[in-house]
Amino acid sequence: MKQPNIVFIITDQQRYDTINAHGYGHMITPNMDRLANEGVSFTSAFAPGATCVASRAAIFTGMYPHNTGVYSFNRWAHQNTWVTDLADNGYHCVNIGKMHCDPIFAQNGFHERWVAENKCQDFEKFGLAEDDWGKFLIGNGLKRPLNRAEMYSDWDKKLNAVPWEYEERYHVDSFVGDTAVKWLNNWDQRKSLFLEIGFPGPHEPYDPPQRFIDMYEDADIPEHKFSDDEFSKKPKQQRTLQQWFKNTPHNAVINYEDADAEDVKKMRKHYCANITLIDEKIGQLLESLETNGMLENTVLIFTSDHGDSLGDHKLPYKWLMYDPMNRVPFMIKDFRKPNKTDGKKIDDLVSLIDIGPTILNYTKTETPVYLEGRPLNDYVEKGSIEAPCQYVFCEDNYLMMIRSKTHKMVYYIDQEYGELYDLTQDPHELSNLWDDEKYKMLKMELKCRALDWIAKSCYFNGGYKQTKSRDYKIRWPEKDGFGLYLQGRPDMV
Repeated sequence: MKQPNIVFIITDQQRYDTINAHGYGHMITPNMDRLANEGVSFTSAFAPGATCVASRAAIFTGMYPHNTGVYSFNRWAHQNTWVTDLADNGYHCVNIGKMHCDPIFAQNGFHERWVAENKCQDFEKFGLAEDDWGKFLIGNGLKRPLNRAEMYSDWDKKLNAVPWEYEERYHVDSFVGDTAVKWLNNWDQRKSLFLEIGFPGPHEPYDPPQRFIDMYEDADIPEHKFSDDEFSKKPKQQRTLQQWFKNTPHNAVINYEDADAEDVKKMRKHYCANITLIDEKIGQLLESLETNGMLENTVLIFTSDHGDSLGDHKLPYKWLMYDPMNRVPFMIKDFRKPNKTDGKKIDDLVSLIDIGPTILNYTKTETPVYLEGRPLNDYVEKGSIEAPCQYVFCEDNYLMMIRSKTHKMVYYIDQEYGELYDLTQDPHELSNLWDDEKYKMLKMELKCRALDWIAKSCYFNGGYKQTKSRDYKIRWPEKDGFGLYLQGRPDMV
């Protein structure tokens, strides 16, 4: 029997609370709702990195930042990816849209790439040719909209939210969706397919076409969550981040310190509208798969690389470890057969680091030793797995997060002060308990858990760092001896 096609859709900077079927009634997402209603939703899914490159490098290598060295905007195309493992197992591997490779045009295991990077990526500045979206615009007599800060005299007041200036079909998310449909309509289906579709939205600037903005005219958009005195009990980097984006003149300038609730709500409508544009393109992709007779042999995975604060805590974008910044939507639908778990919501903690092992499991591809996640296939088949994760982890520049169902600790590298939250009492993470004596023992326990995790992770992946090979031997300690060399490693979860 032919191996299943794998379609992996990943948006950029989409928060967890942006799908109607997951309980967020202000959203217009009928096709994401279909995936939720017909598949399995992981409602407590977390990114392994708090920024685009760090998270994507971790997702596609299957290793956390401390093992690849990719903590932010670092090169990572020299690392192994599980895409290469799929290709070696006979899959035709195609990327359409954003991958955020570094270097940008590296193959990263794919046979074909149709590249559409950040909306405001200035390729000429770095001496590079335009990506495929840029070439598409040029071919139609248009230019990439690079300098919106110069186009609008009140740009700093707009919070990065404006309508798309050109025809709808020229929007980068339209381009990615349309290109994927055209590619599928011409696919000869001689091999099993791995298709990664990377939508650059809803990453800022929040610039959907006006048609989608109009859909949210009367929407009841949730207000941003913050406390007026938050920064007094938070690490100083948070205030610095707010002020840097407020005062630095560039396209990403955004002033949440002085923005009123209506300004933020308007910006959030633009963000939601961009997601609805992407949702429409997902519907067209599903229709193309079905028309071409591929859907019935396809496993579809949908997620985002990280979230967006959208003014929560009066902070911009990502970079930190709040749930809106690194908790993401994550759904799997196996179209090959109806399943008793269809429509099920899984509240167990999972990480996007689990995507690689899950896909390799579906395709019966041998899993390299260094992959740090666990396959989630039993959730789709049975609705549960043995020994669910107690903790998820996220890393980025100078930060490491450990989060359980009830508590979160954020450790700031080489600093005495950090963050600690009781999520049962404070789900919006407004009250930092780092210095609260009542939580002293819990903070110590989480530090020890984090140390145990990172020590095992570094040790077991030492072989990969030495050889960059898929398999290597490690020395596992024994009670009555120095240790044996073993192929592979014990379960790290």
